[in-house]
Amino acid sequence: MSRFELLSDEQWALIKDLLPVRTGKPGRPFSDARSMVEGVIYRYRCGIAWRDVPAVFGPWQTIWTWHRRLAAQGVWDAVLARLLATADAAGQTDWAISVATIARAHQHATTITRHTGGWIELHETRDRAA
Repeated sequence: MSRFELLSDEQWALIKDLLPVRTGKPGRPFSDARSMVEGVIYRYRCGIAWRDVPAVFGPWQTIWTWHRRLAAQGVWDAVLARLLATADAAGQTDWAISVATIARAHQHATTITRHTGGWIELHETRDRAA
């Protein structure tokens, strides 16, 4: 067992029928679907760039292409729906939600008046220097 195997056989069995399979068409054969999915999982779990995905999953360009195509086809939505339904049926879903927001504004976006050194302060410094 490799240290990079991220999905158990039970987890893979839940989603493998939702993913593309080999069609037998001529051309470059497509890679193993499980390694592609595990490459995507590894990338998001570690928060790394696509180029930093370990070579054990395959070429990063192929993993990125898979991810992009499956997202456009709605496959990831179907995978999520199935995983959530299975977890909910097993009583493993908590549904506790936490939302945190941060709103940052530039210092000039505020309406606070402040003295920034107009002509009054320039005259005051002349009196102090004397």
